[in-house]
Amino acid sequence: MKPLYQYIKCFFRKEKTKLSWRLALLFFPLLTYAQRDSIFIKVQLDEVNYKLHVKQKLVYVNPLKREMDSVKMLSWVNAYRNSRTPLGKRKLEERKTQLYFSKKEERGFLENLSVDREQVEYVSNTREENIYLKLRTPLKVGKKITLEFEYDVQLPSAKITQYGYHENSLLLKYFFLVPDNFEDNKLSPKYFLDIEDNQSAGNYWDVKFEAKDAYILSNLKELSPSHFRGFLYEDPEFSIGFQNQKSRLSYTVNSKNIDIDLGYTISNEERALLDFYLPLQLKFIDDRIGFLPEKILLGTREKKQDGFLGSDDIVFKKWRFKVFETPERLDLNYFSMLSKSIVEKSFMADRNHNHWLYNGLKTYLEMQYLEKNYADEKLAGLLPEEVKIWKLKPLKWFNISDIDLIERYGLGYKYILTQNLDQAISTPLTELSKYNMMAVSNFEMGTIFSAIAEQMGHQQFNQFIKKYFEENRNTEISGKDFINQLRVASHEKSAYLESFIQKRNRVNFKVRSVKEVGNQLAVEISKNTDLPIPFKLQSVDANGEKNTYWLNTTTSKKAQKYLIPNLNTDKIQINNHYSFPEYKFSDNYIYTKGLFTNMRKLKFRFITDVPNPEYNEVYWIPKFSWNNYDKFILGMKFTNSSLLPPRLIYQVSPSISTGTGTATGSAGLSYRWQPADAFFSNWTFGTSGSYYHYDYNLPYKTFNLYTNLNFAKKYRSQINRSISFSYSYFQKELTPELIAEKAYGKYNLWNLGYSYSNNRAIHEDTFRASLQWMEDFQKASVEYFYRWEYAENKRMMFRFFGAYFLTNNTRNDLFNFGISRVSNYAFNYGLLGQSAVKGFLSQQYILAEGGFKSNFNTSVNQWLLAGNFDTHLWKWFNLYADVGVYKNTYHSPEFIWDSGLKLKIIPDFIEVYFPLQSSLGFEPGKKGYGAKIRYTLNLNLGFIINHLRRGIF
Repeated sequence: MKPLYQYIKCFFRKEKTKLSWRLALLFFPLLTYAQRDSIFIKVQLDEVNYKLHVKQKLVYVNPLKREMDSVKMLSWVNAYRNSRTPLGKRKLEERKTQLYFSKKEERGFLENLSVDREQVEYVSNTREENIYLKLRTPLKVGKKITLEFEYDVQLPSAKITQYGYHENSLLLKYFFLVPDNFEDNKLSPKYFLDIEDNQSAGNYWDVKFEAKDAYILSNLKELSPSHFRGFLYEDPEFSIGFQNQKSRLSYTVNSKNIDIDLGYTISNEERALLDFYLPLQLKFIDDRIGFLPEKILLGTREKKQDGFLGSDDIVFKKWRFKVFETPERLDLNYFSMLSKSIVEKSFMADRNHNHWLYNGLKTYLEMQYLEKNYADEKLAGLLPEEVKIWKLKPLKWFNISDIDLIERYGLGYKYILTQNLDQAISTPLTELSKYNMMAVSNFEMGTIFSAIAEQMGHQQFNQFIKKYFEENRNTEISGKDFINQLRVASHEKSAYLESFIQKRNRVNFKVRSVKEVGNQLAVEISKNTDLPIPFKLQSVDANGEKNTYWLNTTTSKKAQKYLIPNLNTDKIQINNHYSFPEYKFSDNYIYTKGLFTNMRKLKFRFITDVPNPEYNEVYWIPKFSWNNYDKFILGMKFTNSSLLPPRLIYQVSPSISTGTGTATGSAGLSYRWQPADAFFSNWTFGTSGSYYHYDYNLPYKTFNLYTNLNFAKKYRSQINRSISFSYSYFQKELTPELIAEKAYGKYNLWNLGYSYSNNRAIHEDTFRASLQWMEDFQKASVEYFYRWEYAENKRMMFRFFGAYFLTNNTRNDLFNFGISRVSNYAFNYGLLGQSAVKGFLSQQYILAEGGFKSNFNTSVNQWLLAGNFDTHLWKWFNLYADVGVYKNTYHSPEFIWDSGLKLKIIPDFIEVYFPLQSSLGFEPGKKGYGAKIRYTLNLNLGFIINHLRRGIF
């Protein structure tokens, strides 16, 4: 064997290149245990210009059951060539604009490709991600061909996907030409989307670098400091530093020698901790899947992306709050990284369609590790002790401080379920939304594996995993085959799995009743699915002692009764701790004794929290607000709406108006219908009412009935569409003067609306159309909003508003279209001074209707056309301009305009407008300029949350 390695080494010597290729190809099959593609690469590194000059040979085996006249090569570095590639579009979907705004030298591409023309007749466009080589002679089934290439790779900046060049290092992956060896149709296109998909798995690699003063690490076995070789079920990765950042950790675990290379520096203290934790982690993983690779590379990308979610300290300005102690945080982070890396190396599968197998097993290992080592750890970690206000520790009042760390998986999946944005587990990886990659592919699937393992017995489940991967170590496996084999090994306990992963599930178990039958309890359980899903039932006595039973179900949805021993049982619970991905957990608990027999207990909790499904919880939340007429509004809101909101939500908010000394408040009730597979994602029906003051000692009452239908959307899309309909009744107390002026004391409003929004990066637009009517008028309006990010963090905005009264028999200007100020007759804008006509409160600005910043002191009762323009000027300042034409009855149309500066204190939330030039003249030169300055104040929590989560789901 030694002479063979010497022959392969001589391949990298310029004077013996031809001979070495021939010898390597002659003897190489002796080293392989299957016919696989083999890739030999020699790389000259230009670290100044971030370029690779590559000489490459490929031994390609026809994997199809037919002759091939073309070979498809993947050149995924071309995905970085501009923002119009599938990678560029995907990054914009996630609102990441680094590639879009990158400079030419920050982009990546392949160039100067030359191919051995003795074998290849034609080469397609080398600037594309899929390069097709037309062979001169068709390649027969099972036969191989040797192809030679030479090309240059311009590396991209690592700021785009973290692969490429950093300031003092390189991280290489997916940058070499490789054959596509996963698709049945070799000519179908495939694209790089930065989702850690396999580019070309199951190959033999031999890679040698020519680079001075470089320190190179790889997931391939190292023959010398610049020479790497071996088989991989994943793609090769190389971490190249120009300062000695190399850290190698070597361990012997279960008689296996494992090297772990770190592509970053660590402190002596951290190394000492790793020397303690890593051998334990490796043994834990090996004992469960029966595999450890000889070599593991953990680079900067893995450290940033694959660590334990939620383990980092929370930093807010000068405050830092620890979630975990340093040893615990390091233990959790490295186990998360190691388990992901090892699972990916343990078998070979098409990750696009079998991502759930990789991610589910990784999460299963993580869950088992937490069960063993962190069973008593809480989700909030140290935060309940760390967060202090004076001497109080407010987080201890919340249920979240009592939630076990292991419940994070069920909660993460439950949250996306409440939004009705979950996807089927079997959804291809390329189509999963960013959040579902975690919530569905990892959390939901890991929870299912954990449930199956618990019922089978963890030892039996682990033995199945070991045996299955050992038997299929050298072949590409399929998720379907894995499920079929698991079904046999589990004695049909996992029979539901194949159907379960194919659809969006709304599985729900319910404890309907419990009765004493002699010395047993008859527990009636129902489920809403015909899948034969087993469930875990626990009986709990007064001392908290639990007895666990795994019970099977049939393909019927009818309720079944199960007999269990009556061991002084106080409570029955099923699938506790979110141990199976259900839609609803609040009906999984029932009491057998006392006042709350056959029902859940009532519990009041302070402030909105993560719900405890064991109780009917009512949250009481102090309410504090202010307006010019009620002054400080002090009260309390009682609601069942939590951080995982139920379908039926109620809220009652009694309060005291300190400005009037009277009782005020509001109340509401809504129901959200969220079928899994429909043309809409949710349909909400609701009613609400309120009582406050709109002027000094003048109260108003509102009553609303409404429905809102949000259409279903593509999961990675930022497009949202909805239609709404509402009826509102308003009653205002009037003064004698207002009565004399024929003011409206009572009125009804009907509204029909349509909304479209596309919150994509770069080009963001919104369209709204509405029709509103009452006894005295009917009016229609349309609004279009467009925002363009023309340079990084520099935006230009345009808005158009058009409105027309179909009929108008109103007796005053209350319902007119506003030019500079909206009248807010429906009380749906957060104005601090509803009736203010002068002073600071009257200067509050709402971008609605005409949207002018200068005060034209008029409104419109016939039609209005207006346009608003806003663009970045310098640092916190924008330049704005408004233009419009309006017509009032019996008057000719009038053209108006204004312009000025906008100060962005908190963009989109707190902004100040300084009018300069307008139809009124040069405004700073006029008297009382301070009264002309306008400001926005948007502190709507729901708007802020939706603003932050764009691009996530």
